[in-house]
Order: sequence, then structure tokens, then C-alpha cells
Amino acid sequence: MGVTADRKLVGQFDKDGDKRLDNAERKAAREFLAQEIAEGRGPRRPGPPGPPGGRRPDDNRPAPQPGRRLSPADVKTYPDASLYDPSVLRTVFVEFENQDWERELADFYHTDVEVPAKLTVDGKTYPGVGVRFRGASSFFTVAEGLKRSFNLAVDFSNNEQRLLGVKTLNLLNSHTDPTYLRTPLYYHVARQYLPAHKANHVRVVINGESWGIYVNVEQFNADFIQERFGTPKGARWKVPGSPRGRGALSYLGEDPAAYKAIYDLKTKEDSKAWADLARLCRVLNETPPQDLEAALSPLLDIDGALRFLALENVFINGDGYWIRSSDYNLYQDTKGQFHIIPHDANETFRAPEGPGFGGGNRIQGVELDPLYGADSPDKPLISKLLAVPSLRAKYLAHVQSMATTWLAWDKLKPLADSWQGLIADDVKADTHRLYPFEAFVQGVTQDIEEETFRGPRRTMSLKSFADQRRKFLLAAEPSRAQVP
Repeated sequence: MGVTADRKLVGQFDKDGDKRLDNAERKAAREFLAQEIAEGRGPRRPGPPGPPGGRRPDDNRPAPQPGRRLSPADVKTYPDASLYDPSVLRTVFVEFENQDWERELADFYHTDVEVPAKLTVDGKTYPGVGVRFRGASSFFTVAEGLKRSFNLAVDFSNNEQRLLGVKTLNLLNSHTDPTYLRTPLYYHVARQYLPAHKANHVRVVINGESWGIYVNVEQFNADFIQERFGTPKGARWKVPGSPRGRGALSYLGEDPAAYKAIYDLKTKEDSKAWADLARLCRVLNETPPQDLEAALSPLLDIDGALRFLALENVFINGDGYWIRSSDYNLYQDTKGQFHIIPHDANETFRAPEGPGFGGGNRIQGVELDPLYGADSPDKPLISKLLAVPSLRAKYLAHVQSMATTWLAWDKLKPLADSWQGLIADDVKADTHRLYPFEAFVQGVTQDIEEETFRGPRRTMSLKSFADQRRKFLLAAEPSRAQVP
């Protein structure tokens, strides 16, 4: 099975040839999709899980109610602050032409159709912005009426249109994280070591109704590359999340088709880029340890890769390479060197749950060995790099540095207090939030005990994780690598 592609509908229903669907064209496309479902043909379309009204079997909250009404005149503006300034809380107004916008976005999930909307930020209006729902489990496990994640293409109707220099917004629902802190905290730390995303919080208002706080994360695109590497050029891949761990940088031969089934090239099609990716994988997997550093250095930012792996392990990214061999970004710069860049961060700062995420030795919570995966042929970025003694030493030094500095609660607490203080009133008033307000408050310093339809569940607080993980990493010598 290859990279999941968006279903192509625009070409079929675009009657006026502008490469976008207007309201009438979208209506025809939705009727077509509904007819497919009625006749039992075509791919299954997603629907809201659980009972109507956004309630789950373990959910004792009332059904979602409309949020408070807000207009641009009601909120403060920040014309001089950057879009990702963590000290300000901007309001993003989105206005759809249809009142059933939520069902419309769900109907077009995983298609090439973007629903147009008017965007207003800091009193300035941006017409013709393209909106779609994004995410996987953060979409499928969230019922209609509750907060789902959005992608906003500011340049959808006008290639030159930008919002404070940005052409794409990622507004995330903080799925699995009631504190709204894990993603911005992780990226804050990551930026001290790597070219990583900026992130902060915004208030989102849709058709005049507040939908509360979203995490605003920078897009991995040409603008991201320009700022970090001084040029927008080069090849970019997203390595989609896969429980089967297929994006491990394993060598699959020289046929680019094998890689195209796994790695999602975001820049223009380029046979040389695919050949270079295959070469990177071949050198990584087939070079003897004593020769690996010299052979790989022209092809890979090795120290950057070690820092990436250390970050994932220290903060236990449950969506990351160390466990899933996927869910990260790749960039090949204009000199031909590859860089590993983080992608997903909402499942960080917590102990992994369950026996090895689908098999293998049980992972012992916060006592995840820093060398986990170093004996695994299915994780060559770990096992091949750490088979080189000098690179293993550098990696472990990064682990110790990150644990010493960034798992210290007196380092994290001021950030957590500041960011939560900025958004607390909105979270409390949010009628579309995924978690009780008590979890937002308690999840910073107190473990959360809750009863679910699957039984009791305990979620570690940020402080508990930081204290326990730091103690383990600084006190214990890493054991022989655990084998998944």
C-alpha cells in the first residue's frame, strides 16, 4: 500500500475551469459522494464516531453547545507581532458561505477539494482562503461538534496572498493533550537543536462563533526552508505516519517506485531526488560501521540526525521514528545533503502506553532506554548510526544535555505557566473542547485519573514526566539496546 492520495474531484466537477469548486460545483460533488454511499460503491466516507452530538461512551459531558459570539471589533489586534509570537493571543476569524460548513469539510476530507472562506486577522480581510480538515486519528476519533484540526491555504485563490508572510496555517486541536502545551513545548526545545517548527496559540472564530483555542504550527514548506537554509530550493518529503514503520530509510533497491509508495515528495517530481534518496538509504544500510561516517557525511547531516533521535527518545514521541519509523520530514538541500526534521509533537512528554505499540518487548514507561532500537534492523537511522562508537557517544551526549537542561521543571514551568495563563479563560469558556477544563489545569502538575469505557486510565502530568524521565536518564547508564 502506498502513500495515501487525496481523491481527485476538482477536475470532475470544475465546470468553469478555474481549478477550484464554487458553491454550485461543490454541491454537485457532495451529491455525487452521497449517491456513492447510498449505492454502496466508492471509498467509504468518514462520519462522526460514536453517538450523535459528539458524545462517546466514556463521555459524561453534555452535547456541544454553540460558542460565544465574537466579531473582529471585540478582540485585540497585534499588527506588529509575528504570527508565531507565543506572548500574544490572536483571533483568527473564518467565514464560510454555507452554514453546514462542518459537514461539508467532512464530506471533502481526503479529497483535493478545499472549501473557500473569508479570513480576517488583525482587522484585515483575506478573501478566497481554502480550508480543509486535516489529521488522521485527530479527525476520525473526534465527533462532529467538537474541535477538529484545520489546514488553511491563504494563497488558495490568489497565489500572492499571504498572512503576515505565511501562505499556510495549520490549526491543531491538541488531540490527546488537554494542556495544549505539548506541541509548543516540544518544538520550543527542538528549535534549540534543529531546524524545527514555530508554534503558539490562536483563538478561532467560525461564522461568528468561537471555537476556542487551537495550536498554530508552522507549515513545512518552501518558506520554512527559506528561513532555515537561506533558499527555498531543494527537495522536501513528508514521511507519513504508519504503525507499520515503513519510512525507516531502509534500502529498497534503486527503483524509485518502491520509495514513492512510502515517501511523499512535496516538491516537484524529480528523478534525481528519488535517486539521491535511494543512494542515502543504500549508503546508510550497506556501509560497514568503520566507514559509515565518512561515506554518509556528504549525504546526511549526521549530527542533526543524532539530535533528532535524541529529542524523540528524551521526550518519548509516541508518533516518532523511534517507535513507528515514520512521521517526520526530510529535506535535501542544494548541496545534496539530507536533513531530518520533526513533524508531529502532540504525543510527547508522556510515557508510552501498551506493550510496544503492537508487539515486542514491553516498553517500561518513562524508563525508555536511550538505546532503544539500536539493535533493530527495522530502524537503520538508529541502529546503523549508533553502531559507530563515536556517533553513539555524540548521541548519548545530546541525550544527557537535553535531559539536564530541558527536563528540569524550573526550565519548563515558566513556559507552561505563561502560555496557559494566556489561554485559560478561552479554554474554560470553550464549548467545543475535547477535554474537561480540569484536565487542562491539572494536566500540568497532577496526573489525571479517569474512568473510560475501556477501564481506568492514568495520564501523566507534564511535571511528573519531566521529573521521572530526567531522574532516569541522568541516574542510569543506558543498558544494552532493547530490541523492539
